[in-house]
Amino acid sequence: MKLGLVSVLIFSLLLSIPFVTGAADSESEDAAETIAAGKKTYKEACGVCHDAGIVNSPKLGDKDAWAPRIKKGMDALYETALKGKGGMPAKGGRADLSDDAVKAVVNYMVSQAK
Repeated sequence: MKLGLVSVLIFSLLLSIPFVTGAADSESEDAAETIAAGKKTYKEACGVCHDAGIVNSPKLGDKDAWAPRIKKGMDALYETALKGKGGMPAKGGRADLSDDAVKAVVNYMVSQAK
């Protein structure tokens, strides 16, 4: 009788594996879509300053410039992007961008500095 219960438990566990894997795949797809959206917005709005390092903005892909910022955490980076800092105005001067769009840009920029 115990063997039957163990078999049922193992079978149940095996049935759940595709769902767990599917959830992980879905999260990866969501992250990739967010990065792609951030890249598009970066090219349209943020690259003007961050490609050239205007007003000491960290250049896209500059690992040394981004490392101390990344170390502070994503919430700090989001806050800076949303509210501005130094020579960078809130949302990079693009008040029309949603908070989620700005966060997607931050995610993209951080992905390029790792």
